[in-house]
Amino acid sequence: MTAKEKNVGRPKKKGRPRIQIDWGEFDKLCLMQCTLIEIADWFGCSVDTIENRCRGDKKLLFSEYFKKKSVGGKVSLRRSQFKAANGGNVTMLIWLGKQYLGQKDRQEITDASKAIPIKVEIKVEDASKG
Repeated sequence: MTAKEKNVGRPKKKGRPRIQIDWGEFDKLCLMQCTLIEIADWFGCSVDTIENRCRGDKKLLFSEYFKKKSVGGKVSLRRSQFKAANGGNVTMLIWLGKQYLGQKDRQEITDASKAIPIKVEIKVEDASKG
């Protein structure tokens, strides 16, 4: 008797319904740099379910799929930052200058007589006394 014949007349096993993953929505969450926990919460499932569905449906680990899909979000963010800087956002201009041009804030003391000397004292106690 085959396994199929043994199950004739028996009700089918009922389990939890399969979580529907809208891969377009999933990709948008990756673009926004959402974490695995945040994506799982969005779809109302566990992180294991997300990882399993990536492996099953996309034939990739979550980390590989995320890396592939999140790049577009980084490009979009960078574009927005440069647009803000080119639009005159001084804070963004300064930040991008530090990131890409090696610029930094420098504080120089021009009058050495105004410098305050720092005295450092280190006290070592004998651990055997105690």
